[in-house]
Amino acid sequence: MTLDQQPSSPIPASATAPGSTPSPSLAGRVALVTGAAGGLGAATSRVLASAGMRVVVADVREEASRAVSEAIESDGGEAMALALDVREASSAEAAVAAIVERFGSLDVVVNNAGTDVTKAFEEMSSDEFDLVLDVNLRGPAVVTRAALPALRRGRAPHVVNVASTAAKRAWPNATAYHASKWGLLGLSHALHAELRPDGIKVTAVVAGGMRTPFILERFPEVDPGILQDPANVAATIRFVLELPAETVIPEVMVLPMRETSWP
Repeated sequence: MTLDQQPSSPIPASATAPGSTPSPSLAGRVALVTGAAGGLGAATSRVLASAGMRVVVADVREEASRAVSEAIESDGGEAMALALDVREASSAEAAVAAIVERFGSLDVVVNNAGTDVTKAFEEMSSDEFDLVLDVNLRGPAVVTRAALPALRRGRAPHVVNVASTAAKRAWPNATAYHASKWGLLGLSHALHAELRPDGIKVTAVVAGGMRTPFILERFPEVDPGILQDPANVAATIRFVLELPAETVIPEVMVLPMRETSWP
């Protein structure tokens, strides 16, 4: 298990399809994506880069981040790999400083890093429970707080928090994950209310099951056919970033058609 997204397989070329056309509204803007070494984070990085954004691929797995960044650049995009532990304020502050030094600004933060411990509540240690909350809930708070000074100077600043259907309903052996994602949804709405006077948009993307190692490696019995391509969720993130300045989507749900986890 890692602190960001679970170990990943390469994102297929099709993952860039929803964001393959450069966007005038996104071109040149700088996006920090956490947990970006694989899964949804890598798909989001590639979709945003193909839309013309300068993307910071951040993860605790620096080597894997570099591989994603290099793949983006080989496709003609602009990217930067960074080591980032979302639990640590010093790590987040150093990352923001490095981004501003490299690109001169920071406009978008996608809080995607996440982890889980799949155990019954009574079998989960306090440290395991705390780990999930630290990465999934405190992490977005830590990264957003570190980014706020730069975002206030940014172009069309926006914070996107990747939540889950785990913030809408519950199932066994995921108490910490549910607590973290329910909390993240609440944090996202509170930040939307608090930061809108500063012109900073905040959106929670409630994602249903995706064909990523986060699910497939932990639950090999799951039929991949009932899951969605992470690139489709990445395309939704691109969509909310492209909205006019006068409009914001505080919460959007993106589900596979065949998934029954919601409703």
